[in-house]
Amino acid sequence: MLDVLFALLFDPLAMGLCLAGVVAGLLFGAVPGVSSTMALAVMLPLTYGMTPEHAMMLMLGVFFSSVYAGSVSAILLNIPGTPGAMMTLLDGHPMAQQGRAGHAMSYALIASIVGGLFGWVFLTLTAPLIAQYALKFGSPEYAAVVFFGLALVAYASSGDTLRGVVAGVLGLMLGVVGRDAVTDVPRFTFGIPNLESGIDIIPLAIGLFGVSEALAAIEKTPPKEMPRMVRLGSLMPSWRALLSEAPAALRSSSVGAFVGAIPAAGSAVAVAVAYSIEKRLSRSPEKFGTGLPRGVVAPEAANNACVGGALIPMMTLGIPGDSITAVLIGVLLLHGLRPGPGLFESQPDFVSTIYIALLFSIILTAVIAGTIGIRLYNRVLMLPRRILFTGVILLCLLGAFAVRNSFFDVWVSILSGGFGYVLVRLGVPILPLAFGLVLGPVLEENLRRTLMIHKDWSAFFERPISLTLIMIALAVLFGPFFRSLIRRVGLRRR
Repeated sequence: MLDVLFALLFDPLAMGLCLAGVVAGLLFGAVPGVSSTMALAVMLPLTYGMTPEHAMMLMLGVFFSSVYAGSVSAILLNIPGTPGAMMTLLDGHPMAQQGRAGHAMSYALIASIVGGLFGWVFLTLTAPLIAQYALKFGSPEYAAVVFFGLALVAYASSGDTLRGVVAGVLGLMLGVVGRDAVTDVPRFTFGIPNLESGIDIIPLAIGLFGVSEALAAIEKTPPKEMPRMVRLGSLMPSWRALLSEAPAALRSSSVGAFVGAIPAAGSAVAVAVAYSIEKRLSRSPEKFGTGLPRGVVAPEAANNACVGGALIPMMTLGIPGDSITAVLIGVLLLHGLRPGPGLFESQPDFVSTIYIALLFSIILTAVIAGTIGIRLYNRVLMLPRRILFTGVILLCLLGAFAVRNSFFDVWVSILSGGFGYVLVRLGVPILPLAFGLVLGPVLEENLRRTLMIHKDWSAFFERPISLTLIMIALAVLFGPFFRSLIRRVGLRRR
């Protein structure tokens, strides 16, 4: 790992890309409505033509810095820039209203760095162990893991579980478009030659996570948007005040890292859990929501610790930890790499590159945001959002074309963006759809291999790991139905 560290450290292009990614993430994440996922979707086409190492330096810089920057608009405008910042505004904005916006942003930055470093340590210690164990998996275990991951996504996504399942099934159907890997028979191509090689994840991800989110954000932007400057006040709290929040930052970081490692749980769950724990442990819980620094520290530490946690299932099992890592999987596939335990065995230097890229991103975020970012954010938030999102859509479409110089990919991005927007309006989550597309071929490959070797379905129930994962997945999928059924029977008896 040290040789990779020095190679990247003395590679001006790699460090420049990481720096550019951090700056872009700080700008994107600070603007309300521009989520981290959208930021990565916009930047993804730029990685075409780069080496995998340089691509990850850029994308992880965008990833970590944009997750932190979501707290900026939450504090200054009472609008979370990213879903993970939804709890930060409860105490962050009251602090800004009290003339302590600078303090709130400093607490958020320091807590984010602590959480990021905790998540990084958790990633580097845990991922190799999980990957080593996962190398022993056979086809039944892999198929069960994918099924388990899709079930968790359907359950944890916004809306009810049924809508999540519908979106996941749509994703699985899109994943089988193209020629069958075994029989070479075209499936769901409708006579369109461009579909014979399947639907490329890159333009689809750009459409689902870039175009559709930009359309939804434009719709939510007020017709007469009135940008405003916020008085920051002094920037740095006292060292005594900072040290008093250290235990909360460490507790919340551990929550964020563990929750982030659960597929589909995401930062929104982590920040809610961390905030609730700190409120329950506090001697004066009634002060939460009135401008308490701990109400900023807890969610921000958990939010950024999720970054390292979410990379664990992506790297070790090939299952995206959240929507952001789903886009990162697209980056790996674009460069001919498939995430999973085999990555640790065949590409150990690249795995080290991911660790180092994340560490550099954390350090650069601390330096840039701590020196010039906080003072400049007020000016960034003065940008008209309608113009900004229109530019985002144009960048998405240009990026979709640039990957393969194909107008077909542009149409895929436009159609998937429009389809994603319709799904959002209908309350159907788009994350299971993307997961289904990414994991569908993996599920099909291992399912068919298992049935070809064992001739029947008994192999899935004879192996302890696959049986356990399938049972948990079924409980997750059908649990809500049985709970509602039991509740209805209980009401009728009354």
